[in-house]
Amino acid sequence: MTKSYLDQLTYDIIGAAIKVHSQLGPGLLESIYHKCMKIELAERGISFKTEMTVPIFYNGQELETVLRCDLYVENSVVVELKAAKAIEPIFEAQLLTYMKLLDSPKGILLNFNSTNIFREGQKTFVNEKYRVLHD
Repeated sequence: MTKSYLDQLTYDIIGAAIKVHSQLGPGLLESIYHKCMKIELAERGISFKTEMTVPIFYNGQELETVLRCDLYVENSVVVELKAAKAIEPIFEAQLLTYMKLLDSPKGILLNFNSTNIFREGQKTFVNEKYRVLHD
């Protein structure tokens, strides 16, 4: 996995979100945007897992949980979808936790309830462990 691969994947994911947002606009339920994102990613030939159970270990034991990540793209990027008034710190914390638990190098938080998803409706995060990736 290279930095340019992750950068291109991030670009493609955000491009898919921009297309969904431009066609539907803000104000719908998160589940609708989720379905549309799955269509967009599939049409772009990007593999993903949806509503994937995120394993949690404590003291070496796996806990039975219902913690689910919205989209896990190419086994590399966690994508958390929201349709909220604003991106709240708890959403960022949730994404960062998923990234840590899945050992994911990147994460993208997308809030479809924004007027411009590119400028105010998305945040990209890099796992500190992967900051040294090169091409």
